[in-house]
Amino acid sequence: MQMAPLQIGNLTIDVPVVLAPMAGITNTAFRRLCREYGGGLYVSEMVTARALVERHPESMRIIEHDEDEVPRSVQLYSVDPVYTRKAVRMIVEEDRADHIDLNFGCPVPKVTRNGGGSALPWKIDLFTAIVAGAVTEAERANIPVTIKMRRGIDEDHLTYLEAARRAVDVGVSAVALHGRTMRQHYSGQANWDSIARLKEAITEVPVLGNGDIWSAEDAMAMIEYTGADGVVIGRGCQGRPWLFGDVENAFTGSAQRFHPDLGMVADVLYRHAELLVDTFGGNEDKALRDIRKHVSWYFKGYPVGGDMRRALTAVETLAQLRELLDTLDRTVPYPGADAEGPRGRAGAPKKPHLPEGWLESQDITDEHRAQIHEAELDISGG
Repeated sequence: MQMAPLQIGNLTIDVPVVLAPMAGITNTAFRRLCREYGGGLYVSEMVTARALVERHPESMRIIEHDEDEVPRSVQLYSVDPVYTRKAVRMIVEEDRADHIDLNFGCPVPKVTRNGGGSALPWKIDLFTAIVAGAVTEAERANIPVTIKMRRGIDEDHLTYLEAARRAVDVGVSAVALHGRTMRQHYSGQANWDSIARLKEAITEVPVLGNGDIWSAEDAMAMIEYTGADGVVIGRGCQGRPWLFGDVENAFTGSAQRFHPDLGMVADVLYRHAELLVDTFGGNEDKALRDIRKHVSWYFKGYPVGGDMRRALTAVETLAQLRELLDTLDRTVPYPGADAEGPRGRAGAPKKPHLPEGWLESQDITDEHRAQIHEAELDISGG
């Protein structure tokens, strides 16, 4: 397979793969690790428009980038066209990003219960106003705006085709679709047929596919099945930043893949922790608390016992982490399929958490307009 570069507005992404924004994961530390293995577009954690406008410290940290991180990509979450425009205007005037993605895919109840994330495209006129406002402000600096969304709320309330058409008509530069509904959350299988259908319907801008990409072979299979212009990788790269190297190799016709032994995995985990210390301004305690959630992902399939895993998830300093990792047998080879495939908890389908009466109409009511304002509270990071 020889994939063409991805053209998003004025940006040329040599390898058509995008790191999906993930709360508590895609900070500057993890993005740097991924960038060291392969090319692509690496998107920050979700940041709330209102919190950004009010300059909340955590929101300001989220939109920081390393000096050599180009293009600088920020994902914005909003339910209010006014705050959307203010946030994008701030990003433009302060030169804080080269690409802006809008979040309409988050299925987390604290986001959707007030009408945000994957609930919002159902209110199609509000959705359109938010996207149009972002595009208008971003155009002042020639910054491309893209959207990421799900198929809809459930099988009876699919929104992706109409939402994509509206977004393209007001000027977005690409559309990414996660092939699940809000109700599915992360359960079951992603519906790649919907990605193929969206690709047939939208021809003016790139269409990107997201869902169930656990390997380079999965990325190729999605492209072949859907005709998508590129892929978006989320949970598949957790504990495996080298997946972006695998995908780059696959998309350039190389059969080479990363098959790290236990020593290499231990070294990458330690480097990840070091980078987190920098990300959190030298706060080693916060960095080590953050790295704990990555341990099971990094060592998936490797013969690392329960006692060691528990010890690693209790480390408080880099020195403790290094000492524990040095006791591992570095020569243990790559375990193959046991280290691959789904990671994280897929869970079961979940009843959608929505504002009362949300599905009765696609029009926004005064009551919902008042309620949705509460969704602009600071939930930066997801």
